[in-house]
Amino acid sequence: MRSLKSYVPLVVAIAVLLGVFRLWVPRFLYAENLLDLAQQISVNAILAFGMTLVILIGGIDLSVGAVVALVGTVTVWLLPQAGLIPSVAAGLGVAALFGAVNGTLAARTTMPPFIITLATMQIARGVALRFNRGQPISVPADATAFEVLGNYRLLGVLPVPVVLMAATFVVSWVLLHRTRFGQHLYAIGGNREAARLVGIRLEAHETAVYILCGLFAGLSGLIHASQLYSAEPGSAVGYELNAIAAVVVGGTSFTGGIGSVAGTMLGAVIIGILDKGLNQAGVHFSLQSIVKGSVLLAAVYLDVRRRQHAGGR
Repeated sequence: MRSLKSYVPLVVAIAVLLGVFRLWVPRFLYAENLLDLAQQISVNAILAFGMTLVILIGGIDLSVGAVVALVGTVTVWLLPQAGLIPSVAAGLGVAALFGAVNGTLAARTTMPPFIITLATMQIARGVALRFNRGQPISVPADATAFEVLGNYRLLGVLPVPVVLMAATFVVSWVLLHRTRFGQHLYAIGGNREAARLVGIRLEAHETAVYILCGLFAGLSGLIHASQLYSAEPGSAVGYELNAIAAVVVGGTSFTGGIGSVAGTMLGAVIIGILDKGLNQAGVHFSLQSIVKGSVLLAAVYLDVRRRQHAGGR
């Protein structure tokens, strides 16, 4: 867990970005625009909370973007036939299944998580595209309760996705920073063999982490489909990269053992501001990719330098 002082550079970066885009896009700091920004951040932030747990133990999950698309597709496809609760349960069940497969293979085989989740990403995307021949599936007109997830505002002001993001943040923070399970994740990421020798059940913890990551992707998938008023099997491409970027920019080390949910939240805000600000400024998408790639590269470089500095003490 990081000290409050370590978050200062992230907060300063957010302030600088807001200032820059305020000058570049005059209406950027208007209340309605900031609420829309918060709503857009929510899906990536929820994905990134799950990714934080995985990266913290030295793993990776490239399948989350495809799982977002698959969960939305399964849920919306079932809505007219099964109703809201069974459809949502089925969608989250699919997400948990992919997480369980990823976790089991990562924990019980010598296959690298990168390859495992690259394969399950392809599988999830392929299954999603089997529905309706890969064409969008509209949310039924009478499924207003489902549309609440992505579009309703509490008291006419606070978007429901932002509330769900905040709730997920609290759950993740408590799980990681206030439970023995969270302490074990830090131990596994810091020194896997030492964690095994002190009696931590590596396989159980690793499987649980990937299931949680899958469930977080499932929740993001429900919100995403609700926001679009349809399930789009080909959507959410690159969402896994945005989630990884938020985690790394937020200070979680790719080697594991170092990181926090609060840092990830700030990282997701930074990525969200860049996305929305560059879009509203009319910057070409190719240049947006270059900027985000450069930010990610700088974050990884700083992580490597920090670990080298710590190791040299």
